[in-house]
Amino acid sequence: MVQFLDDMKREKPIQFTSQQLRIATDNFTIKQGSGGFGTVYKGIISNNTPVAVKVLDGTSDKSTGQQFMAEMSIMGRTHQFNLVRLYGFCFVSTLRALVYEFMVNGSLDHYLFKADKKTILGFEKLHEIALGTARGITYLHEDCHQRIVHYDIKPGNILLDSNFCAKVADFGLAKLCNSDNSHITMTARRGTPGYAALELWMPFPVTHKCDVYSFGMLLFEIIGRRNNMDMTFGDSQQWFPVWAWGKYEKKQLKDLMIPCGIAKEDEEVVERMLKVALCCVQYRPETRPMMSIVVKLLEGVVEVPDPLNPFTHLLSGVSEVGDSLTQMAWNVGGLDWSSSEAVSKSTMVMETPIMKKYEITIASV
Repeated sequence: MVQFLDDMKREKPIQFTSQQLRIATDNFTIKQGSGGFGTVYKGIISNNTPVAVKVLDGTSDKSTGQQFMAEMSIMGRTHQFNLVRLYGFCFVSTLRALVYEFMVNGSLDHYLFKADKKTILGFEKLHEIALGTARGITYLHEDCHQRIVHYDIKPGNILLDSNFCAKVADFGLAKLCNSDNSHITMTARRGTPGYAALELWMPFPVTHKCDVYSFGMLLFEIIGRRNNMDMTFGDSQQWFPVWAWGKYEKKQLKDLMIPCGIAKEDEEVVERMLKVALCCVQYRPETRPMMSIVVKLLEGVVEVPDPLNPFTHLLSGVSEVGDSLTQMAWNVGGLDWSSSEAVSKSTMVMETPIMKKYEITIASV
């Protein structure tokens, strides 16, 4: 019982002093990367545990404080295999930092956009990474007491452990909301251009389906193993999602497989991923599937329906998008994809490490 209680305490975020983190990071000398809100350093804490210490820029800036509170409030209460784990934090006048588990293989964008031949990942592994990412987002949307919207799903925020298992990271833009809230009040633009759903940049209601759109864009980049906006390709391929839709619509997927370097044995899984991506980036949020359904589609448990053209608005104008999009019938296996019924029948409650260690099970109802 004593050991159990000690382990429970360790599951809660630890408050580090600035001196402890300076020692752990060798005075912040091993830089791992930087972003819009801060710099990440590698460190070692007790029991030789490697960590990633995210030092937030500024000590009094309002946005820095908001990011700190967002990540602490969300990551301090979530435990799921496909979410990066928060070990602790430091909040003093001279240092605001978040201490996460260290992901030895870095972020997914390196393997999609910057990899050399020695580090190219095969599609079997890329499919596993996509599936793990989808499970992580499903947990945020459907398994938490309060729904969590990430707002910034992209390859740079998908970290990979020693086994290349995906971990969703960087919750600085995330927002908690009640599960029964259909719309979210936005006070500022969120997300990264190229991945952010259209409703985040326009005066439309915002829901958790914006993460589904971003995941779809991530899937396109996994399929092409390139940035969707890579300008080194010809005009016909400048925006990969539209080019990919054209090949799908004309039943010319062979023309997509060859330039993307997709082997024959991977064609079936890549076609499934492509159809799921097209389903996820539908123009209207209500026509995008729930993430729990996305998981089932990627697993092959449920057949992917033929998607409608998600880019009609690019041709006919935003106000002239056909009503057929809103009438899209997401009825798979008798479930309405946007309904609570689909969620209740597909949601899995995840064990925490403590529960697994002490063989504590969740009672069925």
